[in-house]
Amino acid sequence: MAAMASSSSSNFFFIFFLVLCLKITAKKTYIVQMKHQDKPLSFETHHDWHSSSLQSLTDSPPESLLYSYTEAFNGFAASLNEEQAESLSKSESILGVYEDTVYTLHTTRSPQFLGLDADLGLWATGGSTQASEDVIIGVLDTGVWPESKSFDDSGMPEIPSKWRGECESGPDFGPKFCNKKLIGARSFSKGYRMAIGGGINKKPKEIDSPRDKDGHGTHTASTAAGSHVANASLLGYASGIARGMATRARVAAYKVCWETGCFGSDILAGMDRAIRDGVDVLSVSLGGRLAPYYRDTIALGAFAAVEKGIFVSCSAGNSGPTRATLANVAPWIMTVGAGTLDRDFPAYAVLGNKIRYNGVSLYSGRGIGKKPVGLVYNKDKNTFGNLCLPGSLKPASVRGKIVVCDRGTNARVEKGGVVRDAGGVGMILANTADSGEELVADSHLLPAVAVGRKTGDLIRKYAQSNPNPTAKLVFGGTVLNVRPSPVVAAFSSRGPNMVTPQILKPDVIGPGVNILAAWSEAIGPTGLVKDTRKTKFNIVSGTSMSCPHISGLAALLKAAHPDWSPSAIKSALVTTAYTRDNTNSSLRDAADGSLSNPWVHGAGHVDPQKALSPGLIYDITTKQYISFLCSLGYTIDQVKTIVKRPNITCSKRFKDPGELNYPSFSVLFGDKRVVRYTRELTNVGPARSIYKVAVDGPSSVGISVRPRTLVFRHIGEKKRYSVSFVAKRTRRGSTARSEYGSIVWGNAQHQVKSPVTFSWTFL
Repeated sequence: MAAMASSSSSNFFFIFFLVLCLKITAKKTYIVQMKHQDKPLSFETHHDWHSSSLQSLTDSPPESLLYSYTEAFNGFAASLNEEQAESLSKSESILGVYEDTVYTLHTTRSPQFLGLDADLGLWATGGSTQASEDVIIGVLDTGVWPESKSFDDSGMPEIPSKWRGECESGPDFGPKFCNKKLIGARSFSKGYRMAIGGGINKKPKEIDSPRDKDGHGTHTASTAAGSHVANASLLGYASGIARGMATRARVAAYKVCWETGCFGSDILAGMDRAIRDGVDVLSVSLGGRLAPYYRDTIALGAFAAVEKGIFVSCSAGNSGPTRATLANVAPWIMTVGAGTLDRDFPAYAVLGNKIRYNGVSLYSGRGIGKKPVGLVYNKDKNTFGNLCLPGSLKPASVRGKIVVCDRGTNARVEKGGVVRDAGGVGMILANTADSGEELVADSHLLPAVAVGRKTGDLIRKYAQSNPNPTAKLVFGGTVLNVRPSPVVAAFSSRGPNMVTPQILKPDVIGPGVNILAAWSEAIGPTGLVKDTRKTKFNIVSGTSMSCPHISGLAALLKAAHPDWSPSAIKSALVTTAYTRDNTNSSLRDAADGSLSNPWVHGAGHVDPQKALSPGLIYDITTKQYISFLCSLGYTIDQVKTIVKRPNITCSKRFKDPGELNYPSFSVLFGDKRVVRYTRELTNVGPARSIYKVAVDGPSSVGISVRPRTLVFRHIGEKKRYSVSFVAKRTRRGSTARSEYGSIVWGNAQHQVKSPVTFSWTFL
């Protein structure tokens, strides 16, 4: 027994020692924040200093230094084990050491829908279209398919002299693939390669080049600034002219996303390079878990960009309709939700009882035929057949039949592949409570129709109750002028802002459902390996698609108003957004058909024609952002991580983060009955302009604005006003957790509208 105990004890210590050794030797990517001003004069560059610091403090080889950042961040990324990271964190010259994080992608007719028709409006007749040739949009994504006609440079003038970027060479890419439209392409993969365990010297599974093998990056880049392409369609759907928002703007692609995700160290490297290259707009259709701003890679890089006059647009996320699911909520970022267009792709499920149900589809192959076939719904919870997960369907029960699949858990297009592999001939994709009534069309591998929850419930009931259920599927092509539109997408992430509840997010919504844009020919329209179809254009949905719409619009505004700051451009888009659809009714939420609200749509749907001439704007300086950050309770070092200035003291801080000169209001009463804010408006309209205020709010809140009239004698003149929000009664015990209102400064020419949300508790 004693011998056995001794042996067991030895084994325990051996395993403990082995785990300890693995912990010490296992390497990960860490992002290291340096005190920028501490660089000794003996080092010619920050890269030299970073390399020396890394080697002296951790005894790491030179190749451990993955990236040296100078523009987006003060510091570097390195491959370190836990012990080395801890050693670095103790150095006086280092502000912080953080483990790398992974982010995910937030995956034709929209120019006309937004009023950007080539034959209409100020955008075509004014100077902004030509001026946009000098505007460069940097797209951080999965790369680019340079052969796409959306990047044709016919008629484009020489590349702007300010451009400092390049087209990287790689096994399948090189300078010859760039032109006067696609003026730059780079890739950043060191964080990705470390994460997959190969190290930076091991050949990765994916080719290290800017070429897009996913399609997402090509789609977003062409949405923002694609050239006119005639006869574009997805296998016949949405046929017509495809074009981006800013057709004459230049595009620079920064590939930061790979098979397993988008790693913070690579994203930061892409932003760092884009700032140095000279972009004017950054479009970022990806996001991750919420974190304080000093730990949020995208927020850090975006702040540096905005400080240098670069507008940053980011997707809000696709985690709706669940509340408080937003990504990219920093106030210096334009946070974009998604809405529908006035275009649809109708399809129908006709049941054996002769009832026809409406749905949508982008299926383009051979149909099932005119005769009904068997219908089956597998509700066996033990096999998850209702979800059509891989391996969950029994061929004997689905062969030759249409299968009803519940939406959720796995990809919509994957479900169709599962049905086809099991011998099914068609699919009805039925929404559940989570996805509500929202319909998203997909280019399925087999005949398939997507239906809403209510319709899905009726079809499921029929399939389970009828002794011999049958159905047939009918496809209706492309339909325009759909009413109502826009409708807020159910998947679009919602507020409130969980990092800073006093900042209203999302800012706006833009077209993000069933968007036609260029696609990579390296992958089929579904993105599935088994999808061997090739297409030059694809129809995709997500806030990933709405984000580049706003990026392109920002480029047009930058061209029309080159002296406007990023916050001025944001203000113009926010205060001119609309909240009524094409039936003149309030915007609705696709999740359940109810009325939408500012935590769902922000200020509303963007209106680029009105944003061109907003009348007044809310501008924000770096000093004001510092006062905002200091009001969050961050330490001086944490504020320095974001602002990258050595002499910050936080001597001037807001009493309330909501004091930031933001173009919207998010009022959090908490234990207070009165909340007061002061805002400053800048006149960008005509001289001698007079504005009067109009307020709208719930009966439970009193709103008082002083003064009620603002007189601007000059262009560029600034005027302040104060607003008091008074809660007339406590909401404790009430079921209503939030209410909404607005503040509008208006005259005959302009209506400068700020949405207001009211909350009595944090959630």
